[in-house]
Amino acid sequence: MISFKSKGDFKTTERYLKKSMGRSYQTLLDRYGQMGVDELARYTPKDTGLTANSWKYELRETTDGVSIIWNNTNVVKGVNIAVILQYGHGTRNGGYVVGTDYINPALKPIFEELAEKAWKEVKSLE
Repeated sequence: MISFKSKGDFKTTERYLKKSMGRSYQTLLDRYGQMGVDELARYTPKDTGLTANSWKYELRETTDGVSIIWNNTNVVKGVNIAVILQYGHGTRNGGYVVGTDYINPALKPIFEELAEKAWKEVKSLE
């Protein structure tokens, strides 16, 4: 599983999501989850395309709220290929392949759009 952490304060977004629990937020989060899958597939460096086509998402609900979790299922000999494409990896002959930051550029516009939409919803509840 790949997980991402972000710095910042999401209290406004969390407040909105908690306030709108009676509303159907799952449809909205499903939409953004699928958008993330589509963008990750588009941004993933392609050789065979297997890693690009192996992105999935799930919504995980806890007592604190709901998370969108993106996973890539292309694992070879215990190594998640999406991770080594992102961060780089050593080679058998002692070399090193530099990673390419493709995950952050793929997801950043989605996070920004979701935060903007949530903010507009929060403002409309006031």
